[in-house]
Amino acid sequence: MYPFHNKIKQRIKNNELVGYEYVEKYKAISPCLLLYFDTEPKLRPIRKHRFEEYEELLKGVSNQGQSSNSN
Repeated sequence: MYPFHNKIKQRIKNNELVGYEYVEKYKAISPCLLLYFDTEPKLRPIRKHRFEEYEELLKGVSNQGQSSNSN
């Protein structure tokens, strides 16, 4: 099984994250935090129950595309 969240967190720590935004809906995920990376896979969706966990990691990240629609 692919360690989805562990791998994403490691990529954030490795400075591969280039941006993120909160969206109302992405495919079947609503609401959704979209994480954008400079390496493949370039887009990773995060469900609402994980928002707080990721917000802690994202505090120090500069983000050009950040949405003000924080849930």
